[in-house]
Amino acid sequence: MSQVISDFYAVIPAGGIGSRLWPLSRADAPKFLHDLTGSGHSLLRDTWDRLEPLAGSERIAVVTGRAHRAAVEAQLPGVPDRNVFLESEPRDSTAAIGLAAAVLVRREPEVIIGSFAADHVIRVPHLFQWAVQQAVAVARQGYICTIGIQPSEPSIGFGYIKKADELLVDGAPEAATVERFVEKPDLETARTYFADRSYLWNAGMFISRADVLLAEIEANNPELHAGLMELAEAWDDRDRRGPVVDRVWPGLTKIAIDYSVAEPAAEKGKLAVIPGHFDWDDVGDFASLAKLNSHGRKNDLAILGGNARILSDASSGIVVSQTSRVISLIGVQDIVVVDTPDALLVTTSEHAQRVKGVVDALKLGGRGDVL
Repeated sequence: MSQVISDFYAVIPAGGIGSRLWPLSRADAPKFLHDLTGSGHSLLRDTWDRLEPLAGSERIAVVTGRAHRAAVEAQLPGVPDRNVFLESEPRDSTAAIGLAAAVLVRREPEVIIGSFAADHVIRVPHLFQWAVQQAVAVARQGYICTIGIQPSEPSIGFGYIKKADELLVDGAPEAATVERFVEKPDLETARTYFADRSYLWNAGMFISRADVLLAEIEANNPELHAGLMELAEAWDDRDRRGPVVDRVWPGLTKIAIDYSVAEPAAEKGKLAVIPGHFDWDDVGDFASLAKLNSHGRKNDLAILGGNARILSDASSGIVVSQTSRVISLIGVQDIVVVDTPDALLVTTSEHAQRVKGVVDALKLGGRGDVL
């Protein structure tokens, strides 16, 4: 059992619609609100349950859109109202995580925060908790720390982190500095990274003293930092918060924290990494969802949906059913079928990444009613 880390605050950014999982994931029901693994809980709830042993229920914050507040609080009845940070509109991960850091550092100047996406799947939780404990020890030394996943295959679906020299930090025997970040590679390059073993998958987890994180944002995006500090100054005053959010939030720079904080910190030698030895997946498309639910057995057909009525003969892939319609598959391999009351998707695992293009086309065509 993990012990609660007294100076640690967990932050869960719960945003984005997961467009590559359309039509299952929608603007009003994004993927973090779905049970995609058969656990009986949403991805958001599973994330909370992983973090509670490390932070305690009173020290977990959720950053989400105003439209999702009721659903988030229904799934997380233990979250304190003061720890639900509402965005008026999506402004990407730097604004979301930076807002939490700016508010929490005013409440607790020495606080260490860790950011963990609401829509990832992690198995073997005690290995995850050990990685976080190491990352907190590194963050106490003034580093921004990330957790990179030891690759299990030469994947082209993830960005990579290149480890550099080992760090000598008590309580963090696996810590190392980060040499650089690498964008998603082609297959040949991914095979080289996999053989090298100094390359880790970038899982988008960041652990840092809140003041150190904010200083890095200020160094690279001073206007964004100024806006975050103005928001934080008014945040815990209920009468002032709404007007300030409505005025300041829409003007914040829209940029991912990888680009605003992690990559510049790596160039300065301020970024560290802990290798994560747990099973991890960002469930980025239906191909990864099929793999998760078939437990790696290539010829299996994964089925999601409590009332699914599926007939299958010599078929593999995944079927997600939200209707009572009978779906029959005969002799098709790596098929993806997503059946909802108002939209049907049929593709293959090979083309699963292209679902986002369908979403873009629907937007351009004015079909927001199915998004």
